[in-house]
Amino acid sequence: MRKLKAISLVLLLCLGIQARAGEGMWIPVLVGEMNIGEMRERGFEVTAEDIYAVNQASLTDAIVRFGNGCTGGLISDKGLIITNHHCGNSYIQQHSSVEHDYLTNGFVARSLDEELPNEELTVTFLRRMEDVTERVLAGVNDDCNEAERAKQVRANINTIVAEAKKDTHYEAAVESFYYGNQYFLFVYEIFNDVRLVFAPPAGIGDFGAEEDNWTWPRHTGDFSLFRVYANSENKPSEYSTGNVPYKPEYHFRVSTEGVKEGDPTMVLGYPAVTTQYVPSYHIEMLRDLIYPKVVEIRDAKLDVINRYVEDDIKIRIQYAAKHSAIANSWKRWKGELKGFESLRAVDRKRDYETRFNEWVAQDPARKDKYGNVVSEYEAIYGEFGKYRMAREYLLEVMGARGIEAIWLAGQFERLLQLIEQGKDADQINEEKDFLKDLLDKHYKDYSKDVDRDIAVKLVEMMDNDLKGEFRPAFLDLIGSKFKGNHKTFVDELFARSIFDDQDKLNELVAKIDKKKVKTVKKDPAYRYFSDLRGVFYNSVDGRFKVLNSKLDSLNRVWMKAQIEFDSTRVFYPDANRTMRLAYGNVKGYEPRDGVIYKYRTTLDGVMEKHNPAVYEFNVPEKVIELYNSKDFGPYAEDGVLTVCFVADNHTTGGNSGSPVLNRRGELIGVNFDRAWDGITSDLVFNTELSRNISVDIRYVLFVIDKWAGATNLIDEIFPGR
Repeated sequence: MRKLKAISLVLLLCLGIQARAGEGMWIPVLVGEMNIGEMRERGFEVTAEDIYAVNQASLTDAIVRFGNGCTGGLISDKGLIITNHHCGNSYIQQHSSVEHDYLTNGFVARSLDEELPNEELTVTFLRRMEDVTERVLAGVNDDCNEAERAKQVRANINTIVAEAKKDTHYEAAVESFYYGNQYFLFVYEIFNDVRLVFAPPAGIGDFGAEEDNWTWPRHTGDFSLFRVYANSENKPSEYSTGNVPYKPEYHFRVSTEGVKEGDPTMVLGYPAVTTQYVPSYHIEMLRDLIYPKVVEIRDAKLDVINRYVEDDIKIRIQYAAKHSAIANSWKRWKGELKGFESLRAVDRKRDYETRFNEWVAQDPARKDKYGNVVSEYEAIYGEFGKYRMAREYLLEVMGARGIEAIWLAGQFERLLQLIEQGKDADQINEEKDFLKDLLDKHYKDYSKDVDRDIAVKLVEMMDNDLKGEFRPAFLDLIGSKFKGNHKTFVDELFARSIFDDQDKLNELVAKIDKKKVKTVKKDPAYRYFSDLRGVFYNSVDGRFKVLNSKLDSLNRVWMKAQIEFDSTRVFYPDANRTMRLAYGNVKGYEPRDGVIYKYRTTLDGVMEKHNPAVYEFNVPEKVIELYNSKDFGPYAEDGVLTVCFVADNHTTGGNSGSPVLNRRGELIGVNFDRAWDGITSDLVFNTELSRNISVDIRYVLFVIDKWAGATNLIDEIFPGR
């Protein structure tokens, strides 16, 4: 890939300006121009080419996108990947059963033959990136309306992507930065033979679970190990027993020298989404409309799941991944609501907008360009909020983690359409195969009792909350037919529907014809899905998209306007699921008056929290024995074993599993969370409170070596040791 000859106007405005400590998610290809000087001042010894390079191996070559939502790092020359336990949780769960409870007891592969394949799991390597802003915006000018602009941009992107993929096995994507003011091309290599190597037991890898989630101090050994396999040519291949461990271009050296307060650290990974530059009205919408209601909905779901998993091992295994997915955002939203108030987030944004309007009013040209931006935001959000709220609500109910019987009914919609339309047998059989596979996966992790109890709660909430154009028709049956009794309504749904019975559904898929299509459409679960879908597409989604498009256009103008107005501020790009670098320092913090949080936690704290009567705080017996005998191997420092540490690196969702590196680019930890006190950093970064939480690599090694006795893995990570 050619080196960038110039940096866009947007980035030029940022050169020479330092961000606040730890703040910023930086584009690797631009580190040399934008960041390396400050990094040197902080104590880093790596060069820009060490971080990202085209013609030599670099740190970014050892980073993978793990699945669709996490990050991982290569730690051996045999394709060994470290990521978080919670990133691998759903795959660990898929291999678990009451007889082989890898979630509770852990899993160790002591040879390559024992490693477990994972259907649908991929790891993705970034092979190159390139600024393509000029090419994407070719043919776009101020005379284009939004539809014309979008059409031209889409056509240009399609051309660029096609050229990048031509005659290769690579995938490519062009992503927008600064709300459409800049564009980068990313070329990826995707591997889909990825096998489970090591999972610590729940008492280590999920220690503290949701009670400790998003909090500091933390004592979780949140890691797991996987291995990427390739064919004999070191290229991607479907799973095969003939595949061999992938030989990476680069892998991280693992350092056991430890961390101390003030040490420089950097994080590489794939942060998902941040919205640092949104107006006050966006945060106001989240604070007053969206978050309170979705928290309430998820409270209801979690209340049911928690009740069942306490006493039923099978359901605990079945719902482990679902519970984690529901609870993670639930607790985050609660923290952000608290942060919005303590940081006065809306008021601070309003003050900023007032100063902006005063600046605009001082110049006729600025007034012509930007005079209506803030008032337009106010008008759009005044309508947008109710459609965004309705959309979120309906997705919580009819999505895969809502009422599962109704969601499953919706998965049959395409098959019914194909049969009604008389499509050819190949298309129909392909859809049947998809559904057979889906049913096997779904029912492996399904409890009718859990689903029914969640349905009672959600139906009651919908009946109380959804009015007018957002109200699905079936809710009126509750009053007219069931005398307002939500439980009776749900009981009849489950008694009359086939969408909670795998055997009946398998028979339906095998024998379905046009006559049976009519029968399915009368099934209550399918009818209720159709009602919900109708509200979603007829009353919500269309207007939502119109208003969202208006916001997209306005955001692009607002971004330019802020850069002109606030010339002393660094405008790093928001996260958008592309690779980024964050850097900062190991650093404790003071969350409130009289409270000081140190930069690290130790195994002493794990033992203080140990409670054998509580699943998530039950420390494995072997760890207790090792603690009592102080048998920490070479991983302790002065008899103390560090478990986790905090730093002020700017991270978010998607950075889970990101390698945390020291000044020399060596692995010292694995990022897995953010601290509750600064959880609003996706929207409002606070230097004093924003902290990322990482598991210390020495604790990881202690677990692999001393708890598991997996010397095969220790020897692989430290060859010749």
